[in-house]
Amino acid sequence: MDVYLPIANLAVNGLLIIALGAATGILSGVFGVGGGFLTTPLLIFSGIPPTVAAASAATQVTGASVSGVFAHGRNDGVDYHIGLVIVAGGMLGALLGAGLFNLLRDLGQIDVVINILYVILLGTIGALMGREALQSLWPGRFGGGKKSAAKRRHHPMIAGLPYRWRFYRSGLYISPLGPLILGLIVGVLTMLMGVGGGFIMVPAMLYILGMSAKVVVGTSLFNILFITMLVTLVHAFTTRAVDIVLAGLLLIGSVTGAQLGTKIASFAKPEHLRLVLAAIVLAIALRMAGNLFVQPDEVYSVVPL
Repeated sequence: MDVYLPIANLAVNGLLIIALGAATGILSGVFGVGGGFLTTPLLIFSGIPPTVAAASAATQVTGASVSGVFAHGRNDGVDYHIGLVIVAGGMLGALLGAGLFNLLRDLGQIDVVINILYVILLGTIGALMGREALQSLWPGRFGGGKKSAAKRRHHPMIAGLPYRWRFYRSGLYISPLGPLILGLIVGVLTMLMGVGGGFIMVPAMLYILGMSAKVVVGTSLFNILFITMLVTLVHAFTTRAVDIVLAGLLLIGSVTGAQLGTKIASFAKPEHLRLVLAAIVLAIALRMAGNLFVQPDEVYSVVPL
């Protein structure tokens, strides 16, 4: 079933795009990540221009996060107080990212930058995630022997920031500047790469901010929801790279996939899920790294007459 994408200016298999959206939704429900860090590369592999893929994936991540936020909110798994602080930082980051996006596009380097960012981030995240999963499954073989449980606390950098607030649901007494900066970084990455930022936000909430694990996934989805909504609007009015047909197809799959992912997370073993995800992430990183050194089928240059 071929569908024409007006902004991307090409025809694609609609069922394939819906399947990609469903896969992203499952990741959202299982891990609390937006899933855009996989959607954008897979769209690029399908022939979608990187700029259109990044802008449209942000729209789809919004839909994937909505149902997840409702599910976790019903179980008191969302800290709305600290979430709003991160959202404020994400809004500033989205505006800053829009300027960078337009600058790089005017220089003709946006496609290369998007690919390089994905190779670095996916390679690093995949390696760390795979190592953690292997240590959990085989502690003696991969150096993850039994350790005494460490008390959860925020990073020393966060402890040194001024103007502390109490975030009761997360069990924190820290400066709001820490969550604000985290949101700023996620906002820039969402604008440039079309990612929800959950793959950065979830570890940062746990190991840097020191948030309670009970509210991390839900709060991450809450932030992703609002940041990607803003990024979509900024893309629509500034870069004009959002393909509404592509985003709609992705949304059809992602909303259903998010509910399925929530059910999978309730009974599947976390270590096995992380190991599978790490393998997928590393495979995509290697594929994108290879594309950086492959000569395109159509090579051309533009010179003044």
